[in-house]
Amino acid sequence: MTSPTSDPAGGDTAPRTPVDQRSFETVSGRPMQPLYAPSDLAARGITHEQDIGQPGTYPFTRGIHPNGYRSRPWTVRMFSGFGSVEETNHRFRELLDHGETGLSIAFDMPSLMGYDHDDELAAGEFGHCGVAVDSLADMELLLDGIPLDEITTSMTINGPALVIWAMYIVVAERRGIDIATLGGTLQNDILKEYISQNEFIFPPRDSMRLVTDSIEFATTAMPRWNTISVSGYHMREAGSTAAQELAFTLANGMEYVRWAVERGLDIDDFAPRISFFFNAHNDLLEEVSKFRAARRIWARELREQFGARNPRSWWLRFHTQTSGVALTAEQPEVNLIRVAIQSLAGALGGTQSMHTNAMDEAIALPSEKAVRLAVRTQQVLAHESGVTNTVDPLGGSYLVESLTSDLEREAYAYFERIEELGGVVPALEGGFQQHEIAEAAYRYQREVESGQQIIVGVNKFRYQEPLEIPLLEMEPEGEERHLERLRQLRINRDQVAADAALQRLAEACSGDTNTMPFILEAVRAECTVGEISNLMREVFGEYAWPVLT
Repeated sequence: MTSPTSDPAGGDTAPRTPVDQRSFETVSGRPMQPLYAPSDLAARGITHEQDIGQPGTYPFTRGIHPNGYRSRPWTVRMFSGFGSVEETNHRFRELLDHGETGLSIAFDMPSLMGYDHDDELAAGEFGHCGVAVDSLADMELLLDGIPLDEITTSMTINGPALVIWAMYIVVAERRGIDIATLGGTLQNDILKEYISQNEFIFPPRDSMRLVTDSIEFATTAMPRWNTISVSGYHMREAGSTAAQELAFTLANGMEYVRWAVERGLDIDDFAPRISFFFNAHNDLLEEVSKFRAARRIWARELREQFGARNPRSWWLRFHTQTSGVALTAEQPEVNLIRVAIQSLAGALGGTQSMHTNAMDEAIALPSEKAVRLAVRTQQVLAHESGVTNTVDPLGGSYLVESLTSDLEREAYAYFERIEELGGVVPALEGGFQQHEIAEAAYRYQREVESGQQIIVGVNKFRYQEPLEIPLLEMEPEGEERHLERLRQLRINRDQVAADAALQRLAEACSGDTNTMPFILEAVRAECTVGEISNLMREVFGEYAWPVLT
């Protein structure tokens, strides 16, 4: 006999009582309705023609390409760098052999802060969070055997970005490669450093001058290179909500546009080469909606506010990295599941390239096996899941379109608050963006501690077991070899030529000349990252946060 409270197919027809009293919210704390319907679109004023449209057409909510991934899938670009340049070069070759289609270089802390590794401030930091690069000789070894004219390379570097970029360029020159053919991306997003990452060197306005120098140089000399990747990733890692990541990232992007236009550049000459870098967190639908809202806002602002005429200037092209802060040291294999969901969000959101974190990154630098599994995650997604078969698979979803609109509205509210504070630079100098992110991070941590936000293996479903995944170990001789190479460089180079190049760079920094040609000259004279950065410290000064009251 069939129970009166269930049907033969197993569906429960009786009213359900919630099994717990948890709130139904996104990771960012956004309350979610139990059901979304056409009335939700109407209440938000969403129309297909104005707000959704077709893929490949303005406002690009559904993607910048009409065929999506049917033409080709996203670029698999794994972030890698550790220890010595020799070790990282070996990892790069492995990644390319495993099917990676673009490199993404991580640098260690001294390199990121513009110090050579024989500086006392660099002691104990060699190669721990990325590869150590001080000189042109290091860069040549790092890129040995890598076909620079066949792949694209992304470099995560900000304070000394132009110096590292110059070394990459000179390596290509020495191989006889026309630098106009080089493709890649320089992160070079200094504004987010002041907001969330804190790896800055010079005062904000001097740093913005250097970023604008890079945009101007590439506009004429390197038309295939993206001179800036505007990053929301680090804000999300610092604890921002999805709406804050969206708003502060796009506000920063528009600030770079303003500086370049004020320099006298035509917006359609440089805007098509501005790219973005977003975080893919655990909340699948919130993340997809964030990516769609970002495209729509950027297209509208570049066309309507800045007057860009070229449709490619309206495109928001972005790289996605899965969330590092969402990884757990507890039950690290579970991170494979988290990363799969996060990378699915990137794919459904229409990313142009993607990095998937390895399962062991909450414990140590990723091992070879963990990185291989991270690459395989993207490959299964691209070739087995079916998400590449159609364009914008979630487009038209009542929930996704409503959430996209809500995130867009919150972003514009932040734009207005930043404008009231005098713009992006005055706002960050006053600590506005930093305070907003800190408040969001605090709320989230309280939710985790109270159990409102469940983290599998951390505050629920705990299970004690010995660690069974192999961890990466760096070779102990790497630092010694690196320092000896740096010592020999200083002995053998033409010191007169190096000093003269640094003097000419100092004069350029003191004036209003574009600094990039002079940085290239210094690199060709074998000046180091630390020497060039220290010269700029003398001219620009070194920035420290004022005491905020």
